[in-house]
Amino acid sequence: MTEPKDLYSCLARTAERNPEETAYVTGDKRMSWHEVLFSVDRAADMFWQLGLRKGDRAAIVLRNSPEFIISYFAMAKIGAVAVPINYLVSKGEEISYILENSSCKGVVTEKEFVKNYISVKKNLPGLKFIVSADFCGLDGVVDFWQYLKHAHYHPQTQKPAADEHDLASILYTSGTTGHPKGVLLTHHNMAENAKSAISVIDPTKKDVFMALLPMFHTFSWTGNVIAPILMGCKTMIVKSITPPKPWLQAMGREGVTIMIAVPQIYGVLAKEARGLKKFFLKFWSLRKVRFCLSGAAPLNKTITDHFHKAFGLHILEGYGLTETSPVVTINPPKGRKHGSVGRAIPGVKIRIVDETGAHLKHGEEGEICVMGPNITRGYHGNDQATRELFTQDGWLKTGDIGVLDSDGFLFIRDRKKDMVIVKGLKVFPAQIEHTICTHPKVLENAVIGIPDGSGNETMKCFVVAKPDTALEKAEIMQFIKANFDAYKRPRDVEIVSALPKNALQKVLKRELLRKELEKRAAAAAPVHAHAHEKPAHTRH
Repeated sequence: MTEPKDLYSCLARTAERNPEETAYVTGDKRMSWHEVLFSVDRAADMFWQLGLRKGDRAAIVLRNSPEFIISYFAMAKIGAVAVPINYLVSKGEEISYILENSSCKGVVTEKEFVKNYISVKKNLPGLKFIVSADFCGLDGVVDFWQYLKHAHYHPQTQKPAADEHDLASILYTSGTTGHPKGVLLTHHNMAENAKSAISVIDPTKKDVFMALLPMFHTFSWTGNVIAPILMGCKTMIVKSITPPKPWLQAMGREGVTIMIAVPQIYGVLAKEARGLKKFFLKFWSLRKVRFCLSGAAPLNKTITDHFHKAFGLHILEGYGLTETSPVVTINPPKGRKHGSVGRAIPGVKIRIVDETGAHLKHGEEGEICVMGPNITRGYHGNDQATRELFTQDGWLKTGDIGVLDSDGFLFIRDRKKDMVIVKGLKVFPAQIEHTICTHPKVLENAVIGIPDGSGNETMKCFVVAKPDTALEKAEIMQFIKANFDAYKRPRDVEIVSALPKNALQKVLKRELLRKELEKRAAAAAPVHAHAHEKPAHTRH
């Protein structure tokens, strides 16, 4: 049998081989592979009927659900391009920008978010339809399942229309400045990336995945959707991470064996592993888990140690970007190296370069560059950003700083953009954050560089204390003085209740910097006091 090249054909092959086996479990509902494929085929008819054609784009704004998968693969079948959007995006300006920039003809969403899209539709003449995955009863909104039941068969949708090198998705990444950029990913990018990741982890058909992270993010999509489809594995779909009790109970019931999550989730589970909760987590929720994979944010040693001590499970850290579909490296289950994000997956090459683009040797620190079948062709409608993304000889510049050892293991040092210049010297905040996290009272922290207007920067550390712990600024300042050379020391520390984060729990340093600059500007502004008022004082 010919190896399927496009994503729809990958799904169809699995459905033909295992028609009656369970594909997805959502709460108490189950769908077999046959039911999934049948729904995808009817949805393809629906989208065709709504005017979607090969090369057209449509947005998917859904929580994790079978409807997300059905919509995506139905679009893939007719050669349309899916534009998954973070459902937390609610500002009309940002929604309009993404829909207009990608030339979306339609949106598939749900009752919880539908009004955000109805409100912008009148200003977007190219947006022809809105479909709701659950009944919302609003005029002009198509009911997903009702329409599927009555969608007419179209000969044009009988066979998949996409080629392996056709676009499958445009994924919008939030930048530090300006509008989000649309990353172009093909069927080939994602299918090849999933196959390579599978070859490292080596799951079996009996493994059970859990789609816990949001499907609009490529880490979850490749790991929790495409990989299980290629393997024919059952996937337990989690609609919402909060509250955790339903999915923790379902993990044990469905026998989840492969867990893909972000560091914060592993940290919370390790922290909760006390008394009866530990018994429930270890001997029910995680009883069959054999692989724990982590990505999307740095994983610190405290979390890995506590998680292993509580549950006897090692967390395998990987590395990637949306622009790499996303997996670049995975720590292998056997022979992993602590502190490393693993080796390049098959077919992917890594090299480290200096500021001039010269190739560096093993052990030398520089920018991580990547090449392979998983690499994006660039950013939609943004030629300048696309040119800046690649070296002259075609390597993708990740913007991350790292080191390769002699065994090919990659160690991430920091984001190039996060690098701070202190009196002409380069300082990488991630290294400082890692050390501060070893303080017994620190839960997490973030270090930012604050420009002083002269090309120099000073550093400030924002610290979150562990629960029920009294932590003073002076304690951290003393710890910093004892552990860092003078130029690497943050000059200020602020104890905060929480750090601003995105949907995948990445710390939003740009938000910390923005608020800090606003605070300093307000403090520096002249105070015009009335004669009868006391002058304002700033507390240091």
